Amino acid sequence: MRQTIRSLFVISQFSLALIAPLSFADDAGDIGKMLRAGQTNEAIQKVDNALIAKPKDAQLRFLKGLILTEQNKTPEAIAVFSKLTDDYPELPEPYNNLAVLYASSGQYDKARASLEMAIRTNPTYGTAHENLGDVYAKLASQAYDKALQLDSGNATAKLKLTLVRNLVGNSGGVNPKVNPAPATLVAQAQPTKTAPAPVKADTSPAATAKTEVPVAKNESAQSKPKAAPAPDKDEDDVTKTVENWAKAWSSKDTSAYLAHYAKDFQTPKGESRKSWAEERRNRIEGKGHISVKLEGIKVSVDDNNATVKFRQIYSSDQLTANSRKTLVLAKQDGKWQIKQERAGS
Repeated sequence: MRQTIRSLFVISQFSLALIAPLSFADDAGDIGKMLRAGQTNEAIQKVDNALIAKPKDAQLRFLKGLILTEQNKTPEAIAVFSKLTDDYPELPEPYNNLAVLYASSGQYDKARASLEMAIRTNPTYGTAHENLGDVYAKLASQAYDKALQLDSGNATAKLKLTLVRNLVGNSGGVNPKVNPAPATLVAQAQPTKTAPAPVKADTSPAATAKTEVPVAKNESAQSKPKAAPAPDKDEDDVTKTVENWAKAWSSKDTSAYLAHYAKDFQTPKGESRKSWAEERRNRIEGKGHISVKLEGIKVSVDDNNATVKFRQIYSSDQLTANSRKTLVLAKQDGKWQIKQERAGS
């Protein structure tokens, strides 16, 4: 575990490629350059001016949170990232950075909850998993310390406390890794001809650009037996269902959009399906323009269950996002419906 974080934009392991100027609008790119150069006062002034024209721009708001964090204005940064998680609950990076701020101020229970939300949003988000391990270690240290206060002769607790302190360090704090910029907020990258990078959240846009994964079809009779027609039909039906879901979303036909979700759909925050549906309806119908395009659709069918992975290019008057998405569907009463939805591969 890293013991210090020198700067949000210094340590190369933090995927600085995500801040490539070509991936941002002009304002966001300029602000990112200022922040990397340590010009936080100029950066905060420019981001505030840009937000006057685009108050709901997720990219600019995320950058403002980073600037405030760099300026050690923790309460203000927490407010920015908290509002981002409310407005864009599908993005895991604001949850991660919110957890870092909570951990830096000793609020480890809140940090744990935020990281669990980040992982729930994207189970393949490696940075959040590592940070959660650090937070758990700190919570364990506090628990063992309390046990020794109650029984100073408890040798087992003393040994465990020593082991945990060696893991998290003796500074009394824990410094999880901050995401310098969210992958899902980066504008669409140009496709590459290279193989896709291993699944993890902190990869460059180019590495995670579109990679076509064709669905297996019948090959020649000489090479393999003829495939049964039923699985191919199911794959086609699932693909059409997902495409119709995206079309309904793009046309802001919320009734058709919501009809693609099963009654037992696992909502992102554990709220009731009714509350989630009302929130989705308000958000979709409140947009002036929505476009949802799907690329590289890959379908896997197992009896009455299906998993669909694809790249989603979403754009509206407030946000442009290029991210991997996974849908889990179930066949209910002869109809494929979405039971689970998450960002990431």
